[in-house]
Amino acid sequence: MDRRRYIQEFGVGGALSVAGCLGNSTPAADAAVQGEALTLATATTAYDSGLVDELVPGFERLFGAGVDPVVRGTGSALRTARNGDCDAVLVHARSLEDDHLRSGHGVNRRTVAVNDFLVVGPPEDPAGAAGRDPVAAFRVIADAETPFVSRGDDSGTHVRERRIWEAAGVDPGGDWYSETGQGMGNTLVVAEQSDAYALTDRGTFLAVAGDGLAAHVDHGVTDPPASLRNEYALVPTNPEKHDVAYPLAMAFAGYVTGPGQSRIAGFRLDGERAFRPAAGAAFGQYVPSDWDG
Repeated sequence: MDRRRYIQEFGVGGALSVAGCLGNSTPAADAAVQGEALTLATATTAYDSGLVDELVPGFERLFGAGVDPVVRGTGSALRTARNGDCDAVLVHARSLEDDHLRSGHGVNRRTVAVNDFLVVGPPEDPAGAAGRDPVAAFRVIADAETPFVSRGDDSGTHVRERRIWEAAGVDPGGDWYSETGQGMGNTLVVAEQSDAYALTDRGTFLAVAGDGLAAHVDHGVTDPPASLRNEYALVPTNPEKHDVAYPLAMAFAGYVTGPGQSRIAGFRLDGERAFRPAAGAAFGQYVPSDWDG
């Protein structure tokens, strides 16, 4: 199917009505998106933690459409969308998302889930970071020049890390500070092998970390402070700028902010809650005013 022609014929109103139909729990065997495949550029944390795998099967069953994940850091995921190489992004760096929306490459941002960031490191905690707020923890790590491993990849986690270093008044560098340029899972493996500290999201830490890493700054997933709050959003790529499967992207937006919320609420890693559902959009926001249901 020619995606551009499909968008023109189906129209934005039609796209929105597909997502709005999620109020009906019957499988959409005859849905207009059936047989399509959504290209989803997803943050490595959403993928490495298992969140994407938790959400995709229900969407595929409901709509008869596939999902092809493209896994990369948030900055790279947004560049993929700006190049027109994905239909939607699942990311977690609001400042970068807002730039993306202002540039007109993304539309209809929807909050999907929230978890938190943790400062993790060797169980013996040589820098004495445990129990401190994140800024103070970063400061004592830098003062002690204890090894710290950064993703260094313009990901959502890296953006947050830079913000904490700035608040701590520290310009990290030297032999104690290194960057992997890799995803969260691989970075945690490097930190564990190097007896180093790192900033990580809760989900990937629960999914990947072994006994060689412990969470020293952990304020809980229920109500973390603003400096540790980690919000994930789904942003469809703008069909006015790029040849994308916009109706399918909006169907996915409807799913992850609707039925998918229960999957997020029930998602556990080793018995621990990894994310909180956080969608604030009602289904009515996905349908045109003249849609009759």
